Amino acid sequence: MTGNLKLYSYWRSSAAYRVRIALNLKRLPYEVVPVSLLDNGGMQHSPEFAQLNPQELVPVLRDGHRTIRQSMAIIEYIDETWETPPLMPPTPRERARVRALAQLVACDVHPLTNLRVLQYLEREMNVPAPEREVWVRHWVRLGLQAFEKMLAETPSTGTFCEGDTPGLADCMLVPQVYTAQRFGVELAPYPTIRRITAECLALDAFDAARPEKQPDAPAH
Repeated sequence: MTGNLKLYSYWRSSAAYRVRIALNLKRLPYEVVPVSLLDNGGMQHSPEFAQLNPQELVPVLRDGHRTIRQSMAIIEYIDETWETPPLMPPTPRERARVRALAQLVACDVHPLTNLRVLQYLEREMNVPAPEREVWVRHWVRLGLQAFEKMLAETPSTGTFCEGDTPGLADCMLVPQVYTAQRFGVELAPYPTIRRITAECLALDAFDAARPEKQPDAPAH
């Protein structure tokens, strides 16, 4: 473990957003290496970046000579390498619940709504922008509906997704809410999600990770 952390990130990538939150919750210093997903056809497709990540996706975390890919793997690596404060609860049942919430976002919603899927719909399927946005809103709503029910039906939901300490599930939820708002998804049907998101964004770790506060965010 070197502690020399570099995060290859794009300001509006929800997957990179998750990792920024986790690093901030752990109070770990890290260098952001911007990877524009749009400039010159996308820097993630450059030969140099493809050497770093054959999937040509962000985020990627470099810890010295170690390279870790996939946002959930990165967050769990961070949590296991730097033990405090923990991002996972102590019992197997609680950890299983947190992983289920996290994977709902990472496996079932995000892959259908990320940039490369939307670019494929546009470039290969000739789907116009309004229809692409309808596609995004459909999958985001389905995910938020399930997430809200899983939060509301379980007594271990507290100030945050699991108990009263922010963790992995919150790292996943807040960027997904950002995406929902970006595409005009109405959040009124999800009161527990809205409450938890507000609690999270009141914390410095979440606030500093906001897309608009990143060094590669466009100036307003």
